[in-house]
Amino acid sequence: MGELGGFLRIERKNGPKRPVDERVRDYREYQLSLPTAQLRQQGARCMECGVPFCHNGCPLGNLIPDWNDLVYRDRWQDAIVALHATNNFPDFTGRVCPAPCEAACVLDINDDPVTIKQIEAAIIERAFAEGWVKPQPPASRSGRKVAVIGSGPAGMAAAAELNKRGHEVTVYERADRIGGLLRYGIPDFKLEKSVVQRRVDLLAAEGVQWVTGVEVGRDIEPAELRERFDAVVIATGSTIPRDLPVPGRELDGIHFAMEYLEQRNRFVAGDPAPEKPITAAGKHVIIIGGGDTGADCLGNAHREGAASVTQFELLPQPPLERPEDITPWPRWPLILRTSPAHEEGGERRFSVMTTAFEGEGGRVARLRGHEVGPPPAFEKREGTEFTLDADLVLLAMGFLHPQREGLLEQLGVDLDGRGNVAASEDDYATSVPGVFAAGDARRGQSLVVWAISEGRKAARSVHRYLAGLDGRLDQVESLALG
Repeated sequence: MGELGGFLRIERKNGPKRPVDERVRDYREYQLSLPTAQLRQQGARCMECGVPFCHNGCPLGNLIPDWNDLVYRDRWQDAIVALHATNNFPDFTGRVCPAPCEAACVLDINDDPVTIKQIEAAIIERAFAEGWVKPQPPASRSGRKVAVIGSGPAGMAAAAELNKRGHEVTVYERADRIGGLLRYGIPDFKLEKSVVQRRVDLLAAEGVQWVTGVEVGRDIEPAELRERFDAVVIATGSTIPRDLPVPGRELDGIHFAMEYLEQRNRFVAGDPAPEKPITAAGKHVIIIGGGDTGADCLGNAHREGAASVTQFELLPQPPLERPEDITPWPRWPLILRTSPAHEEGGERRFSVMTTAFEGEGGRVARLRGHEVGPPPAFEKREGTEFTLDADLVLLAMGFLHPQREGLLEQLGVDLDGRGNVAASEDDYATSVPGVFAAGDARRGQSLVVWAISEGRKAARSVHRYLAGLDGRLDQVESLALG
């Protein structure tokens, strides 16, 4: 794989980003690609390591050494075939995946890992530019119908795989556009929505039917779907956010992060402004939560021209280097991660607990807090109390579980101890026959790459279930289904 000894001579080179002073003035993607010659060099760094741990690091089991080698050998059309063999949407993961595969790269033991993510993104963009990605509707139909509820990455992946196998697939989405968090959660400066839409259009051309503006459990009863369809896949995501029940929480100007992110994405899409817009323009913004969602809020606040932005994290600041005693290779390392949004400005504060909000005229004006010690006690550090101006507070502390009211209650599916839909990784089947679950609705809040993986695996289980209904289970068991 790659060039013999290439990893000894060629250094890792990351793709460039657009200059900060330029990109904060618009919502276009900040990441740029390396020239083809340099991408081939980066592919050459992939060594014949015997056991490619990157396979295990990737939830999709991507054939990473294969397409790295194909890029190095300038065989781009073969590379996209290898890439699509395990990943329906490398154009999504090539942009927003944190690349656990790179953390599991053998080179990461004592060197810089292969630039897997940027090579992946380059392959799929080259494939679209060259016209290699075309609709591929199934040659025949099975006569079976499947309803997928939710059009995020898990729902889209399940729909794509089931449609590929000849089943008629209808995807129900309660929002007005397809994509779930890809559409209304992730900002355009990380994932332009034209990238999402071209996949939506491609799947439609292959036969997937999209139904928007319909919430199953409110606009249509789940029982009706079960009568009309042979199987149902729940892929609604984990949508109930974690709240912060402290004094002053009821004040105006305190919002869940997704409320803000959806409004900003709709603004970029050209939608009319809502009656009560959430805006960071000219305001002192505080983001509570140090993860990716908080960073997405940070990037949007920069682009709106916030007066100041401060991001809080309850946990201590992680180390700069991989702590071998906590997250040894090839595990995902616990280290300080600086997103492009952090490069653009703002202040990050760790080991901080918010204790109260104060307001003027019913609107938030200040935040009170103090520093804390390490988990699990998070004991208060005496003498560290502080007060900050806060005109806008965004709660980005993660999500608890999927919405129970409506769909889940009416279906009567069992839930696990965390409130997610109970379904095992063996078959993704819920307690209700013919009903399956995938993605964040099943596993809890996670990554886009995990959602795609779960959607694919759930589709395989649904296909086996439908084959069993038709008496073809033995035939299906003999097939190698991705």
